[in-house]
Amino acid sequence: MASIQVAKSLSLIHNLWRNSSKIRSLATTPTLLPLNLPRRLCSVRAKSDEEAAAKVAAANADSGGPTIFDKIISKEIPSTIVYEDEKVLAFRDINPQAPVHVLVIPKLRDGLTQLGKAEPRHVDILGHLFYAAKIVAEKEGILDGFRVVINNGPTACQSVYHLHLHVLGGRQLKWPPG
Repeated sequence: MASIQVAKSLSLIHNLWRNSSKIRSLATTPTLLPLNLPRRLCSVRAKSDEEAAAKVAAANADSGGPTIFDKIISKEIPSTIVYEDEKVLAFRDINPQAPVHVLVIPKLRDGLTQLGKAEPRHVDILGHLFYAAKIVAEKEGILDGFRVVINNGPTACQSVYHLHLHVLGGRQLKWPPG
């Protein structure tokens, strides 16, 4: 009886691999699965949780309340600072996606919750953020190869509505991303 269930599970997994659109149902349907699943199947739930968190964050984006980044700037929440000047703060991401994963944020939000809300008055800080990303890459020893990412809005999984740049490197990055 147990071997029939295992065979059915293996058959289901095989069909899921062949038809990846069915993978999403796996995240919501409890199923007994073997332990040696490919990484892509195991990460489905994490991706859907990230998407859900982004949607919740978007709903509260214009509340005007302090973000976690405001609390890091004010030192209410500790962080590992990599670079700081009068306009920006750069610190290590607590959930790194690469050996080097640093966030660069403006110290003053000034309505710049996401890149899609940028206005002409933000030109100087936008340029400064990118220059600070270059300094971070230099300090981290990844100047020969790094990526700068900005997530804009819920469909890009932006989870903190305080504009921030992700500086990623320290390994071979793949293309296309996402």
